[in-house]
Amino acid sequence: MELGLVGKTALVTGGSAGIGFACARMLVCEGVHVAIVARSGDRLAHAKASLENLGIDVRVVTISGDLGQAADVERVVAEARHALGKIDILINCAGSARGGNFLELRDEAFLDAWNLKLLGYIRMTRAVAHEMVARRDGRIVNIVGGAARTPSAEFLTGSTANAALINFTRGVSKELAKHNVRIVAISPGATATERAERLLEDEMRLRGLTREEAWAARVKAIPLARMVDPDEIAALAALAVSDRMPSMTGCEILIDGGAAPGV
Repeated sequence: MELGLVGKTALVTGGSAGIGFACARMLVCEGVHVAIVARSGDRLAHAKASLENLGIDVRVVTISGDLGQAADVERVVAEARHALGKIDILINCAGSARGGNFLELRDEAFLDAWNLKLLGYIRMTRAVAHEMVARRDGRIVNIVGGAARTPSAEFLTGSTANAALINFTRGVSKELAKHNVRIVAISPGATATERAERLLEDEMRLRGLTREEAWAARVKAIPLARMVDPDEIAALAALAVSDRMPSMTGCEILIDGGAAPGV
């Protein structure tokens, strides 16, 4: 499909690796000028080189920042706007959470997860929404996660943040819709990223499983018996921010191989 994104501008958080990088790469391939945000300068440099090596005539900007810090959010958006001129698209993908046994987790584990992902997404949305509302045009995608609907006892820090983000996305969409600004949530299931490897190691440790046992248990829970490829999520994100789906806002789209057990 012709997505009509050539010349648009996008800000992608968590854009140096995993799903965020896949989204940035997909947008670059569609002719979008992109600013990617992450905490690690080395990872950002590597991601920028990879995107520029695609040989597509777009601007690729890197911005280092910790989106768990409110001041960094404002600075990141200001730098992206200065570099790109405006922000047509925001893809929120920065977030991490420590897994662990609930009875052993301290408050800090929950607060860290909520501050980076939940409040980070909320702050980023608010920071770009003023400009989008003024222009009466803008697209926002929140990469959330299937754990919002199917929480596990070992990942309550992340699943509680994800559930709140679904609520936020649906609620704020009604206000933004008045100004022709659309926002959707995409919730991946188990996805083949570096972070998935770290979560697998947590599961092995908590449940006393070998790597083979933990992997088999994860795949068994997926009806299609395969993990999600980050490029699948990126393709849907690109479609969501295009004008091919002009009535889609306030919704959550699951990409999980059929793993979610119900509505």
